[in-house]
Order: sequence, then structure tokens, then C-alpha cells
Amino acid sequence: MLLKSRLAAMMFLEFFIWGAWYVTVTTWVSQTLHFNGVQTGLVAGTTAIGAVVSPFLAGWVADNLMPAQYMLALLHLAGGILLYLASMQTNFGLLYWLVLAYAVLYMPTLGLVNAISFRQMRDPKSEFPYIRVLGTIGWICAGFVVSYMHGEQTSLPLKIAAIASILLAVYSLTLPHTPPQATEPFSVGNLFPVEVRRMFRDRSFLIFALASFLICVPLQFYYAFTNPFLVQIGVTNSAAKMALGQVSEFLCMLLIPWFFRRLGVKWMLVAGMAAWVVRYACFAFGNPGPGVWMLLLGIVLHGICYDFFFVTGQIYTDRKAPAAYRSAAQGMITLITYGLGMLLGSWLSGKVVDAYATTLADGTQAHNWRAIWLFAGGLSAVILLLFVVAFRERETASN
Repeated sequence: MLLKSRLAAMMFLEFFIWGAWYVTVTTWVSQTLHFNGVQTGLVAGTTAIGAVVSPFLAGWVADNLMPAQYMLALLHLAGGILLYLASMQTNFGLLYWLVLAYAVLYMPTLGLVNAISFRQMRDPKSEFPYIRVLGTIGWICAGFVVSYMHGEQTSLPLKIAAIASILLAVYSLTLPHTPPQATEPFSVGNLFPVEVRRMFRDRSFLIFALASFLICVPLQFYYAFTNPFLVQIGVTNSAAKMALGQVSEFLCMLLIPWFFRRLGVKWMLVAGMAAWVVRYACFAFGNPGPGVWMLLLGIVLHGICYDFFFVTGQIYTDRKAPAAYRSAAQGMITLITYGLGMLLGSWLSGKVVDAYATTLADGTQAHNWRAIWLFAGGLSAVILLLFVVAFRERETASN
């Protein structure tokens, strides 16, 4: 229990950091600094570029050269400094490059905290959700802290995240020793180990990876523009209300082992993608008056949207990966989802938002949010149908 508590604290800080700055940064840059839709999408998309550039390098270091907990400490220390500097900027160019540099350092840590946790477990399928759920609680706490301090349209969330990042860097030095398991010399080819590349020979894993990439395109609409959407239509305490999504994520996380036994991988993934379709329909037709329940339902669906697809996918990837290359495998799935998928999504979401923007007489912008959310929901529905038809996992739900 002590070991699990230490890992859970690591998850709490890891996702407190992300939840503190990422939810509201697009509101700050769009509503206060007046960046346009493409610029706002680019800021949100820095995490995607970070996921493309860095996870395999960090995964190779953790698998071959440096203990994972030391790598985690190094990345969070440097990242905290960069994020604090970014919070002091108002110009798009300098702010963007600082946030991008931070994202390159932060995104590998998502795979590292998973790898550190999995290495300490005998049965990740049943043990991991109860540790990962503290990450959800961390995200929830971040949202309430930001709303309590009225920081949605300011740079304060970046400062809070920077301090938490440095705190996690120090705490990482106390984590269980997680030494490298592979012993290969460095080469460009080793950033993409052949053992990991062979995972794509499994048709079911290939379809899963493709679906993971595609579903992250409409996912970026949620991450980049939900908070600006809620603020613009007049929803108060938007960061706290968005934290309700993490409350549902907490509850769904606890139920993952139960659903795993009864649904199996395929239908858990299907449920996760279907929830995205329903969520965007709720956003399209909800409003801050009588239709506020639809907005709240769309937010609360986050538990199914995230847990049933992404957490299930992490467990599925760990199950499929060779034991000595699990850090690299987690880095690969991070690249596919938070990297390539969200990179495409950040560009497309910015284009779509700008296409449905209107400049008012006072210089501010209004948006046709219904059209924007229907576009994202329609895209999610197409991906869902393709996955249902193509995915054929041989394992049974009891496995």
C-alpha cells in the first residue's frame, strides 16, 4: 500500500500540472491576448508536437541508459522553468516557442510515469486504474484551484503549473528505482526498436493504433476550444465546471477492471469513441440557460471518453509490448495519439473555428459554435463506424 501510495502521488502531481495550465491557456491567449483561432490552435497543439518529437528519445533513455525516475526529475525541473518564463509573455512568437519547448519536455513524462507504475505491478489490468485515478484527482484539484483564484483568463495557471512541475522533479528522486532493462547502444534505429515496430504486424493492434490516431483529431476540438466556448457563451467558473469531467473520469477509472472483464478491449474502445459523438452533440445544442444540462452532460461524459479509450489503450499497449521495451511502446502510443493525432487536430480545429468566426463592431469575435461542434461530432462518428467494422481482437472479455 505504501508503494501504491507513492505511485499515486506521482500521478496526482503529473496530471495536476497538465490540468492547471492546459485547460485555460487557450482562453487566456484568445480572450485576453486576442490570438486568432489558428494561433490559439497552435498553442494548444504544442503538446502534440512535443509528443511527436520526444517520447521515443525519452523512452530509449529510460529503457537503456538512465533510470526512469531520474529522467522524470530532469524533465520536470527544466520544464517548470520554461513554463514560468512562458507565463510572463504576451507576444505570440516568444510565448509559442517557450510553450513548445516545455511541451517537448513534458510529453515524454506521460509515458515515463506509466512505465514506472507498470514496472511495480504484477497485474496492471487490475492495479493500474487505482493508481492512475489519482492523476484524475490531480486534474480536478487543478481546475478548482484555477477557478477559485479566478485565473481562467490570466497567466496564473501557467505559474501554478510551473511550481508544481518543480515540486514533482524533487519528488521523483524518491520514487522506486526503475533501472533500464535493455542494453542496446544508442542509434537512430533504437529510438524505434524493432521489437516495438513488430507490434504493428498484429492486425488488431494496427487497427487500434490507427483508430487512436484518428480519434485524436476531433479530440483536440475539446481540449483547445471548450473553455473559450464556455467563457464566450457566458458560463461562469468554467474551469471548475470542466473539472466535473475529471470527476466522472475518477468514477469510470475505478470501474475499468469490472468493465474489462465484461466488455473486453473492443467494446470498451467503442464505448469511449461513441461518447465523443454524444458529447459534441450536447455542446452543439446546449446553452447556458435551459440547455445548460446538455453542456454539463457533455463535460461529464469525459470519464467514458477518456478512460474507456485512452486508459484502456495504455493497458492494451502494455499487454502487447515486449517486457524490455514497454517504455518505448508507451512512448509510441503517446506519439500516435497526443502527437500525430492531436497535431493534425490542432491545425484542423483552428481552421474550423476561424471559418465560423465573425468579427463584431467592438473588435471581438463571435463564433457559430453549433457548426463547429457538429463538425467534430460528425468526424468522431465516422471514425467510430470504421473502428467497429475493422477491429477484430482475438482475446475474450474475461482475458
